[in-house]
Amino acid sequence: MSIPSPCTNVCRMSPDTGWCEGCQRTIDEITRWSRTSDDDRRAILAAVTERREWLAEASGVVTRA
Repeated sequence: MSIPSPCTNVCRMSPDTGWCEGCQRTIDEITRWSRTSDDDRRAILAAVTERREWLAEASGVVTRA
């Protein structure tokens, strides 16, 4: 089973971070998603998780694991 895309259909690039405001991927990560390996997809998802944590910290939102 393939790893699903983290796309949330909020496709707008942030000028501050360079990440999509919906899924927190870069343009490169978005464009290569459909033709990349599951290992690369896992690496992208790990980066997305780190970005979301960074965004939460930067905005003052407290998250719990």
